[in-house]
Amino acid sequence: MNVFAPAPIKNRITELLGIDYPIIQAPMGWIARSPLASAVSNAGGLGIIETSSGELDNIRREIEKMAELTQKPFGVNIAQLFVRDPSIVDFVVAQGVKFVTTSAGDPKQYTAQLKDAGLTVFHVVPTLSAALKAVAAGVDGLVVEGGEGGGFKNPRDVSTMVLLPLVASRVDVPIIAAGGISDGVSMAAAFALGAQGVQMGTRMVSAAESPVHNNWKQAILDGAETDTVFLNRHSKPGLRAIRTERTSALEKQEHVPLTEMSRALELYFGGDMEAAIALTGQVMGRIDAILPVQEIIHQTMIEFRSTISRLTSNV
Repeated sequence: MNVFAPAPIKNRITELLGIDYPIIQAPMGWIARSPLASAVSNAGGLGIIETSSGELDNIRREIEKMAELTQKPFGVNIAQLFVRDPSIVDFVVAQGVKFVTTSAGDPKQYTAQLKDAGLTVFHVVPTLSAALKAVAAGVDGLVVEGGEGGGFKNPRDVSTMVLLPLVASRVDVPIIAAGGISDGVSMAAAFALGAQGVQMGTRMVSAAESPVHNNWKQAILDGAETDTVFLNRHSKPGLRAIRTERTSALEKQEHVPLTEMSRALELYFGGDMEAAIALTGQVMGRIDAILPVQEIIHQTMIEFRSTISRLTSNV
């Protein structure tokens, strides 16, 4: 650890995952690969490798690279909506992964198989009913994701401010909060609402180690909190993305098919912001600098502690 790094936190999340800080990086397709994930793990958080791209041969190589880039823990996400290989659990287990988040599907589908293989499993939930279903399925914890976050969403979105304390009041498993979190102030708020850890997506998309084109990062820096759109409000899957000419037109459609992401790589790495849908959260309005991952995580922890201290002293 960097000699100037903040002191570690000991709580249910850090002890369960073997990390210094309860900060998790979201598993964005094509983005959550070894350069970004290893930077998060090396900074004391938990990097996650995605599988939603479906490129399992490339993902296997990315996991192999993680062993070269970090000695710290990391995890893998199984986004069930995009699973093309029925042996995905066998694949993940064979890579020696110890922590998995599952999302976009029924928690009963993979939880028992993953836990039987000795893995720790958290399921991503957008509602109280989904949280209760996941706990009943035997998950070790939850990622409770508010509708203000970027990416794939429940069409009936609920904000983190409402969803998080509701779920926390009804379950006894550790909770990682997601949606609207980019710094220590928002992390402290999440803890006040019942979380023991946080997940950052948009903040990590804009990080220096993020592989996306600078046009996307600059759009995040330039964007206001109102500069996202929610697509598929009345169908599935819901999507939150940066407002562009393309997404503004799609916002008016009854159903936006996933084929709209067919040119995603031209956007992600070619910088054509109109080629596809740039999945991004409302918290873009609070991000004003491209920073290294280590600086993001360490600043978050310093601000988190100072916020808690300030609130305590003012009570």
